[in-house]
Amino acid sequence: MAGKGDIRTNKDVELLVDTFYGRARQDELVGPIFNDTIQDRWPEHLAKLYGFWQTVLLGERSYQGAPFIPHFPLPIDERHFQRWLQLFHATLDDLFTGPKAEEAKQRAVMMARMFQYKIAEYKAAGITPIQ
Repeated sequence: MAGKGDIRTNKDVELLVDTFYGRARQDELVGPIFNDTIQDRWPEHLAKLYGFWQTVLLGERSYQGAPFIPHFPLPIDERHFQRWLQLFHATLDDLFTGPKAEEAKQRAVMMARMFQYKIAEYKAAGITPIQ
């Protein structure tokens, strides 16, 4: 890559998602969770994630859904969220530089915190979120 630019297009988002999940799938800690959960549905999952991040970062409105719900039953804790963030931030740093890349990092941190909080609250209350 000649010079790193910022995240500006859908193709940039696809590069981010593909690179990040390529790394995550190989990771010793988070890889087994992703691979066991998604199995052979990676093309559909990646398409959903393109839409999510295009909506979040580019305002495309191509994602509709509730991203927390599928994560609730997974065997994940703070270690998994921290590793997810490390991999996500490293991928962003390797591929992009600029305000959108920094926004992606901030949004990922906020999402990880929110997911951890909601998982803890639901489990403490002994309830399952409505799907």
